[in-house]
Parts: sequence; structure tokens; C-alpha cells
Amino acid sequence: MMIMAGKKTHPRFKVPNFGAKHMKRVPERWRKQRGVDNKLRIDRKGYGATPKIGYKNAAGFRFARKDGTFEILVHNEAELMAVQSGKNRVAVFAHGLSARKRALLQKMADSKGIKVVNKLRK
Repeated sequence: MMIMAGKKTHPRFKVPNFGAKHMKRVPERWRKQRGVDNKLRIDRKGYGATPKIGYKNAAGFRFARKDGTFEILVHNEAELMAVQSGKNRVAVFAHGLSARKRALLQKMADSKGIKVVNKLRK
């Protein structure tokens, strides 16, 4: 896993007893603990980490991809040209784009040298 300089790592936040035999139905995700006697809620050692403000990244690195670029959502040609002006930006085509519009924007991006994250596969 490539990590940018300056971007912090954090432990995996998981539900307590996730790996227990009788808890196989518990999906791997974070839920705030609310039980009266819950050890994770009262921050006992050895029960796993909880999300805190200290794990937040610096503003310059926040929302960056692993390669150090930032995603810009593109709906039309004007937004695609805005991606070209930034040096460490990549385009992401919006979900609602038609195949015709997507192909047109992709052709424009290829000619301008703009990287598209979710381009059409042929």
C-alpha cells in the first residue's frame, strides 16, 4: 500500500467481539458503542481503537487518493476543462452521464491528457 508523505494511518475501527465464533453475523464496520458496561466505550486497554479527532489528516492531504491526486466530479465539458487546469487532479465521470456523453468526454480527456478514473471499458 502506497501512502503519501504526510498522510496519517489509523487502526481499523471495528465492532467488539467481531472475530468471536458466536458473532459471525456481525459485519465488519464501525458502530458507536452505547452499552452501559461496554469496555470499548469506556476506553479500556486491549479492546481496540475508537475513532477520535486526532486521527484526522491535515487539510492539504484530506480526501486525497493513494497516488496523491484529488478527484473532481465531471458532468460536462466545462468541468472537464477545470480538471485540466489543476496539476494533481483526476476526473471522475458522474453516475448519471449517458454512454454517448461519457464517450465524448472521454475522447476530450484523452486528447487533453487528463486522467479519468472510471473511464469506459471497450
